[in-house]
Amino acid sequence: MWCISMSKEYEVATVLLVAQEATMTVKWCDERFDFQATFLQCLAKHVPNIYSAEMDPLLEKQEEMVQAAIFYPLECYLFGEDPDSFLEKLQQSGISQLCGKVFKGGETTYSCRDCAVDPTCVLCMDCFQNSIHRNHRYKMHSSTGGGFCDCGDTEAWKDGPVCTKHESGASGSPKENSECQLNEEVMEHSRRVFPSVIKYIVDMLIWEEEKELPPELTISREKVDSYYCVLFNDEHHSYDHVIYSLQRALGCELGEAQLHTTAIDKEGRRAVKAGHYASCQEAKEEIKRHSENVSQRPLHVEVLHADVMAHQKFALRLGSWLNKLMSYSRARKVLHELIFSSFFMEMDYKKHFAVEFVKYYKTLQKEYISDDHDRVLSVTALSVQIFTVPTLARHLIEEQNVITTITETLLEVLPEYLDKNDKFNFQGYSQDKLNRVYAVIYDLRYILISKPTVWTNRLRERFLEGFVSFLRILTCMQGMEEIKRQIGQHIEVDPDWEAAIAIQMQLKNILLMFQEWCACDEEFQVELLVEYPLRCLVLVAQVAAEMWRRNGLSLISQVFYYQDVKCREEMYDKDIIMLQIGASLMDPNHFLLLLLQRYELADAFRKIKLTKDQDLIKQCNVLIEEMLQIIIYVVGERYVPGVSNVTKEDVIMREIIHLLCIEPMAHSAITKSLPENENNETGLENVIDKVATFKKPGVSGHGVYELKDECLKEFNMFFYHYTKTQHSKAEHTQKKRRKQENRDEALPPPPPPEFCPAFSNVVRILNCDVMMHILRTILQRAVELETHMWTEAMIQMVLHLLSLGLLEEKQQLQKSPEEEVTFDFYHKATRMGSSALNAVNVLMLLEKLKRVPQLEAQKDTVIWILQMFDTVKRMREKSSLTTVVAPSGSETVKGDETQSTQDKEKAERKRKAEAARLHRQKIMAQMSALQRNFIETHKLLYENTLEAQGKEDAIMEEESMSSAIDYSRIALGPKRGPSIAEKEVLTCILCQEEQEVKLESAAMVLSACVQKSTALTQNRSRILELSGDTVDPLFMHPDLPCGTHTGSCGHVMHAACWQKYFEAMQLNFRQRLHVEQIFDLENGEYLCPLCKSLCNTVIPIVPLQAQKINRAKYSSSIKEMLILFATTIYRVGLKVAPNEADHRIPMMTWSTCAFTIQCIENLLETEGKPLFGSLQNRQHSGLKALVQFAAAQRTTSPQILIQKHLIRLLGVLLPNFKTEDTPSLLEVDMFHILVGVVLSFPSLYWEDAVDLQPSSISSAYNHLYLFHLTTLAHITQIVISSATETPTAQSYDNSEEACSAQSFCREVSQYTSGCFSQDIPGWLVWDCVKKGIMPYLRCAALFFHYLLGVSPPEELQQGFEEGQFKALCSYLSLPTNLFLLFQEYWDTVNPLLQRIRECKVVLIEGKTRGCLYPAPYLDEYGETDPGLKFSDFEIG
Repeated sequence: MWCISMSKEYEVATVLLVAQEATMTVKWCDERFDFQATFLQCLAKHVPNIYSAEMDPLLEKQEEMVQAAIFYPLECYLFGEDPDSFLEKLQQSGISQLCGKVFKGGETTYSCRDCAVDPTCVLCMDCFQNSIHRNHRYKMHSSTGGGFCDCGDTEAWKDGPVCTKHESGASGSPKENSECQLNEEVMEHSRRVFPSVIKYIVDMLIWEEEKELPPELTISREKVDSYYCVLFNDEHHSYDHVIYSLQRALGCELGEAQLHTTAIDKEGRRAVKAGHYASCQEAKEEIKRHSENVSQRPLHVEVLHADVMAHQKFALRLGSWLNKLMSYSRARKVLHELIFSSFFMEMDYKKHFAVEFVKYYKTLQKEYISDDHDRVLSVTALSVQIFTVPTLARHLIEEQNVITTITETLLEVLPEYLDKNDKFNFQGYSQDKLNRVYAVIYDLRYILISKPTVWTNRLRERFLEGFVSFLRILTCMQGMEEIKRQIGQHIEVDPDWEAAIAIQMQLKNILLMFQEWCACDEEFQVELLVEYPLRCLVLVAQVAAEMWRRNGLSLISQVFYYQDVKCREEMYDKDIIMLQIGASLMDPNHFLLLLLQRYELADAFRKIKLTKDQDLIKQCNVLIEEMLQIIIYVVGERYVPGVSNVTKEDVIMREIIHLLCIEPMAHSAITKSLPENENNETGLENVIDKVATFKKPGVSGHGVYELKDECLKEFNMFFYHYTKTQHSKAEHTQKKRRKQENRDEALPPPPPPEFCPAFSNVVRILNCDVMMHILRTILQRAVELETHMWTEAMIQMVLHLLSLGLLEEKQQLQKSPEEEVTFDFYHKATRMGSSALNAVNVLMLLEKLKRVPQLEAQKDTVIWILQMFDTVKRMREKSSLTTVVAPSGSETVKGDETQSTQDKEKAERKRKAEAARLHRQKIMAQMSALQRNFIETHKLLYENTLEAQGKEDAIMEEESMSSAIDYSRIALGPKRGPSIAEKEVLTCILCQEEQEVKLESAAMVLSACVQKSTALTQNRSRILELSGDTVDPLFMHPDLPCGTHTGSCGHVMHAACWQKYFEAMQLNFRQRLHVEQIFDLENGEYLCPLCKSLCNTVIPIVPLQAQKINRAKYSSSIKEMLILFATTIYRVGLKVAPNEADHRIPMMTWSTCAFTIQCIENLLETEGKPLFGSLQNRQHSGLKALVQFAAAQRTTSPQILIQKHLIRLLGVLLPNFKTEDTPSLLEVDMFHILVGVVLSFPSLYWEDAVDLQPSSISSAYNHLYLFHLTTLAHITQIVISSATETPTAQSYDNSEEACSAQSFCREVSQYTSGCFSQDIPGWLVWDCVKKGIMPYLRCAALFFHYLLGVSPPEELQQGFEEGQFKALCSYLSLPTNLFLLFQEYWDTVNPLLQRIRECKVVLIEGKTRGCLYPAPYLDEYGETDPGLKFSDFEIG
């Protein structure tokens, strides 16, 4: 998209272009011939005449005129000869090395992962197909538009910079190219033409006057009062909203509004009305009024004079002409392409342009941020073409100090987000503006994307200045949006937190780039601190301990992103590294005391009497676990280049190993779990084959990677990138695997790599005095079992730390002689403590720990640690693991005992398990004996109970037989039971206030979701009619190809509360960056405030009004909600723009009512549940509200319209009512007909100014007759389709129903000229009718129950399958022999059967399968058979 903007941004762009023209050419000056004045006079004369018809232009005519009057003379003057011949010579002069193809939006681009200097280096499809990169690893992208192909740019590619198409341009000699040099005359004319052309283009595109032109374009003629109302494109209003606003404001048809909107979207603006100034001004105000609402600003509309419109349109055409002359292929897009095709094709010009671009960088970015159009349309988007060129970037850093310029720009556009302490605070931020600020951050990334190979003093000086400026940004971020822990009251509203996280995510790669720049210059050092990382980690621990739960969800979300794969490299991981740096420089005891102080745990390891408050104990335990975990990470996480001697490949391999230790994973799942570098690469492909094997997919599913067996030894249970869920799952998986291999379940850590010399002091933490005190305290609490100040997870971490200490000492003893090893973890762990009289050492506590029953799962790990203690002791004593010194008898015995300890423990566990099993069997036998003894002792009482129960059952059965017909449970006819209209008091889930549902009260609503559904379709191959303008929703096909379903979660709100909630959510969620919204706010979608179900509307709750069928006095809010819900059904069901006046709205409300009932009935039938007794509360509430709404909606539409719909519906059933567009009897779903006729029939009682109300007996008969009529039609449908059923072997049935069915078939046969066989057994027809009509009857029962409020029979609530048919017939006033209806209403049925002759020929395979057979109908000989006398067709 492009648009003409009045932004001052392009005033700066004008200066840039003019400056570059001055650089490329000598300033035009010729006193004898004023070309510019003559050129402008020519335009003033011809342009208004050529482009006078803006509303309905003749494009071909306009092009002919502009070519003849302007372009051809201009080209002749420029070239000095025929333009075509000159351009042909120029075209044959040679091929440029640079491709320079400008990408369109959505065009495919290619980036070589092996050869591209950075991810911004891309090729067009032609160059890629003709380059060496097609055989390399590459990525495909969809261009956003505005960039160009980098083929031929040697700085963009490590190898293969030129494709075969452009090699000739690269190899062309200066001699060859000299033949096509432009002569001096052409050069002189170019110096005159191009500045004038470019100045005119830019002047007109930024022209702000609506009525006047520049003086030089004004000619002496009478000014015409001809204006246009011009609508401009923006990024705020949706396509449908613009169409809707134009229809309302201009009164135009839908097609015309769509045409205008398409043109606006494509060209940026469109004249929507022509005329005098007053009429155009009135249209402008109408458009703005109809497009403005609570959450959206009005559309941008202006009234422009016809001459201004003409010159602006020609300026675009002139830009295209100029671009063509530049050898390539509207306002902003044309300007971009001009720059690409001129300055960027030569490095010298590109360099001059870049210098000018940086000079005006701050102004350009500020104009862009205050604008409302996409970045691809802004001049600022050219930065990627400038800053990513390595030599150009170095030049701009050294000469223009571009790093400082960019960072200062960032600080200047963000002052409104600084608080009084100069810290960022993004509360109430604008997401759109912040997205534009990100463009400045991208530019900083571009300029740093290529690290320097050679440092100069000037480069170092400028880089340091830029880095100091960047540190000012980090200073504003450090400590931003501080959070205070809520102790008393929970916060009312969650604060905005996404912006702070998003800024951090945007700066992630930039921080890494600054570090890499610093690392490649040895003179640069950065001071590292511990305090702030420790604060973050303590905050994470306190959140885990639920100490911040009154601060809402925002803090939890921030903690999640802090440790998530998207951010952890620059957040969590860096904090761990900084703690490791601090640990390497600090005294280990001082470091641990600092941890205890920050975690507020000093008293927990010092007090003898601990608190009895369970909440405080729980918090304290979680904090201890989190602190121990951080100590494990500081000591054990060494897979960082520079921390230990590992490579990046080693790091990635370790990540993959630990992911696959959880479970086998697909390639995509592994990729999503790995961090990406600045080139969006994970490095997965380089190492995956070293650690995993790919298991190909089977018949279904996808292939997965499985970890190689030799890599299992690298598993570390406390891997620092595991979440708690992943940690638990990985531990379970690995213990299960070891158990299957008949091995112990100990999971000790793998030997870690050795620290680099700078970090070697970190291991001193393990054997310092404070660490030993912490380990002894926790183990002693577990052994004593007298306190709750320990958990199994805590013990597991202590054992892991002991393992790390022993492994570290073992590695050092293996590497160096014993006297040179200063790490004495063994001696410290076996030394007695001095904090109590009965102090014990760690080794003694471990021996006791084995006997703690609560820690049975950790016994194997304890045994492994005890073995490691013995191993280290032997190494200290110069002994070998495999060699046992004989003179030391006690040593030998101890060694043997240690080796057999594991087997003894397994045998003991097996013995205990067997004893427990025998004990359970013994108890069960005792209980069984006691039960038999009780029954024998109380035999008489037991028998009396059974006898009494039998009598009660007999009495109940007799009563039920005597009351088989309960007249209070009949819904239709004169014997209709009473309606249960109870007082309904509901509670709003938002304000928690109660309200009784009344017609005159404020509206209460149910959250609901309306959607199109094909769940019930019987023919998946049917082609659906998608054009909402032509669909007639009054009649539903029996196949139910696509219906409109309304579902509700059943949660109630005040309509006013819901409107406030929806508006607040719109404002809130438009500013959410990190959330990938699963709902469309523009289309009214939202999440239920309580259950978070997806909704897009609300159903008004209307009280039951069984007797008052017309003129109900609804409150204004209920009427508003009735219209809102009806409009949503219409908009979603037909996929059209909302239109409250459309005649199809009543049809859609009846249709969604019928289809929703059918869906629920089908679900209950499929699950084998009773029709009424198993309805969920949400289904009950939703159906009740939906049916009452469908009945009430009639009163909001013109009654004449409802009557017209009723006549069309009755035309299907009664031939006398037939209209031209009435479908065949076999082409409609009868339940939809039933709902429509019942809900529209009361419109016959309507008369102007008269409140007609039929009596209750009249209403009951109306419902009965309408139901019987549709039932007769439905039975006819079933009987005709049953003619294809194949009789199965069955005994002859001479029941009343079978005889009636046989008689009816004979009658039908007479009306079908013998096409319908009368030989079909009556029992088969009756069986088909009974089975086929059940869904219809069940749906009818649901419909009338929620319409009239009559209670259903018990059989329909309890789910008795046997009596269901009789209960339905009783409830709906039908005879159990349905064919008796035909005898009762034969006068009505007779015309109905005659209509069968008019039906189409259908090839029927079964009740729900078949196809129409088009005319002419030919027999097997290819001859017509008008009477269908000889064919095998069945009619339907």
